[in-house]
Amino acid sequence: MKIVRINTLGEMSNGHFLQKLLPGTVIYKGGFSLGLPGKRTHSFDGPEGSDWHVHDDYELFIVLQGCGELEVNQKRCPVRCGDVIIIEPGEDHHLISDMQEPLIVSYCHARSQL
Repeated sequence: MKIVRINTLGEMSNGHFLQKLLPGTVIYKGGFSLGLPGKRTHSFDGPEGSDWHVHDDYELFIVLQGCGELEVNQKRCPVRCGDVIIIEPGEDHHLISDMQEPLIVSYCHARSQL
């Protein structure tokens, strides 16, 4: 797991602007998530109801609004608006939305070709 600020990414002339952080030249899936106050993502939605959420590729989150905590492999750290979070393959990860300022995030995955 790695967290950087979005204003440190710089410009890209081709490909996607997250290439310095997210392996792969094309973004192939992603979305937008509105966190409910106090909500923890992916709780008990793993295999057979386990509390385990992993991918076999990298995932990147951009915190667009709000604050909360990132839980990776059962360790928590604070996250806030403007953070860019890189989750490595195999890392169990969850976002916990703040009660007063819920998280709004964009997320994506990248690979070498479409």
